[in-house]
Amino acid sequence: METELVILGAGPGGLTAGMYAARARIPLLLLERALPGGQMAATEMVDNYPGFDEPIFGYELARRMEAHARRFGLEIVQTGVERVSVRAERYVVETDCGIDYSCRALILATGASPVKLGIPGELELVGKGVSYCAVCDGPFFRDLEVAVVGGGDSAVEESIYLTRFASKVHLIHRRDQLRAVKEIQERAFAEPRIVVHWDSVPVEVLGQKDVQGLRIRSRKSGAETDLTVGGVFFYVGLHPNTQGFEQLVDVDDRGFIITDARMACSRPGVFAAGDVRAKVLRQISTAVGDGAVAAYSAQQYLEAH
Repeated sequence: METELVILGAGPGGLTAGMYAARARIPLLLLERALPGGQMAATEMVDNYPGFDEPIFGYELARRMEAHARRFGLEIVQTGVERVSVRAERYVVETDCGIDYSCRALILATGASPVKLGIPGELELVGKGVSYCAVCDGPFFRDLEVAVVGGGDSAVEESIYLTRFASKVHLIHRRDQLRAVKEIQERAFAEPRIVVHWDSVPVEVLGQKDVQGLRIRSRKSGAETDLTVGGVFFYVGLHPNTQGFEQLVDVDDRGFIITDARMACSRPGVFAAGDVRAKVLRQISTAVGDGAVAAYSAQQYLEAH
């Protein structure tokens, strides 16, 4: 099946790109493996998206974005992508439903997934005290003790951010020194509400209906300690969702897609938006901005070629 533009991924970046492209009357399709919304739809509450002065459920915000895009005629096809190839100056998207989609321009908006440790209670309590985004969920833990797992820049920076709300932040790190840059470490060490648990690993998130604590184990002694916390934030890494097109465009050393300010990738006619991009902040609002720019850039590319 041939069209002018194919968008991969229906998170906030992909949905925004689809809405802008549909309004511009570009023939296009949006392909999404799961339900529209991406990680946004799996977020319990969104409290920092402009225009909503009260918190909104993540799935409801996703539903509204999808409905908005469909109002302009966006067609969303639920299918997984096996691979993307280049044939005769067109991009061919091969899907797991057996249909190939051929296009002249492509927007990659497949997002990124937090690395999961897989310890007991982690997946069961996602959205019920377990989080992978302090900027998104930090305000919900006002005056509570929380735990942050990790030792890199993100973990330490988010620990500092959480002190705006939490009464105490337990930073759990498996080594005897942090991996974050020195300036960030110094800020953390100067914050009295941050307590670092060195040489420790989480072994279980405690609680039934919501998080009641975190069990950690000393890597030196093997002793286990239960921390009474109301939230656990995991920062052990992100995986860009680039399966099927890893070799199509240039990526950074972590696998995230490199773009310029116009969201253009290293290959002509390919653009990227949202969390799959190499960028400094991954939020719904930044993904929306990426999507708008990517759609506009794709429109200009198609008109020029």
